[in-house]
Amino acid sequence: MNIDSEGVATLKEVPLFKHPPIITMTEQPTRICILGGGFGGLYTALRLSQLPWEKQQRPEIILVDRNDRFLFLPLLYELLTGELQTWEIAPPFEELLANTGVRFTQATVAGINIDEQRVQLQDGLEFSYDRLVLALGGETSLERVPGASEYAIPFRSLADAYHLEERLRILEESDADKIRVAVVGAGYSGVELACKLAERLGERGRLRIIELSDSILRTSPEFNREAARKALNDRNVWVDLDTGVESIGSDSISLLYKGQVDTIPVDIVLWTVGTSVPAIVRSLPLKQNLRGQLTITPTLQTVDRPEIFALGDLSDCHDATGQLVPNTAQSAFQQADYTAWNIWASLTNRPLLPFRYQYLGEMMTLGTDNATLTGLGLKLDGSLAHLFRRLAYLYRMPTLDHQLRVGFNWITQPLLDLLSGN
Repeated sequence: MNIDSEGVATLKEVPLFKHPPIITMTEQPTRICILGGGFGGLYTALRLSQLPWEKQQRPEIILVDRNDRFLFLPLLYELLTGELQTWEIAPPFEELLANTGVRFTQATVAGINIDEQRVQLQDGLEFSYDRLVLALGGETSLERVPGASEYAIPFRSLADAYHLEERLRILEESDADKIRVAVVGAGYSGVELACKLAERLGERGRLRIIELSDSILRTSPEFNREAARKALNDRNVWVDLDTGVESIGSDSISLLYKGQVDTIPVDIVLWTVGTSVPAIVRSLPLKQNLRGQLTITPTLQTVDRPEIFALGDLSDCHDATGQLVPNTAQSAFQQADYTAWNIWASLTNRPLLPFRYQYLGEMMTLGTDNATLTGLGLKLDGSLAHLFRRLAYLYRMPTLDHQLRVGFNWITQPLLDLLSGN
């Protein structure tokens, strides 16, 4: 977004609202409610707190999330190998929002009344809003395959990582000769998980990836796919392509390949495919696509209600050029900046900016000290890509204070390990 020193936008201007803005007859400050504290929600809140509000215009900003910590999801894999600690990738919201003026509420959203512009929380709390940001993210779909919801482990949250860690600890402390892990899905998450676990388990590990299509990383550049294939092969990870999952049991998984079902023993099944929109969003009387994602304008407003903004996994977004915006962390990161600006603009009688998505490439971890990176004219793999990936994610962490703390730890920890003989 190009903004000059006087706060004037340089991108193409669009009308403020299709309908006149809502005018409240109250002396209470304007209230902005942000539901969801992932990349989209948290970064919108932080950016809103930094914009040049006049004293009499400064709104009340509320961020609601069911967890007490923000999760830097692309680094969740590093918990499994002990490369990073929880505090580095999952700082508390209260810590990140200190001195910003943003009010954090830990709660689960129970209902949204868009006619009365009110949000209900499960603990009974209810409040009105003048602007609403929907950034609740997606949920892993486990209902399509028998046994998946009972026996498969998704990998989208700290709770998922802790669950997996406990299962691994029990197996590692057992007398089992082999630890058999099946990873469903050969997208980014599946490949990254398989590489990390193969390194952690070493000779005891028996890893396989199960992919319904005919290729791993179907949407990834060929350079990344080739680096991933090599990493998986080097770690003896078996890849089952053109293979579906028929059912999952407590100690087995049934696979369908060319019309034949084969049931094999397994200790852990990790589920990385299928993302659905939360039911609370699908129930809203707003225009949606077939997947339940909210249809939004290039200014990131829902087409039915201009006071409601939506971003991230739950939005069906085409940017100012008409291109479909992928539901990725980097998209939500970019959308947050525009969402904050457009909310500020809508409340200060300024023009809104249509979102312009910039593809910045992609990065994947392929084990400890190994990664692949493409974008901005670069094609890297190995230890150099690993370093670039860490630095890029350090830069994207939510606050300068957290960046400094994590960066200092990354620099000093290897020296401390060396001095202690680890």
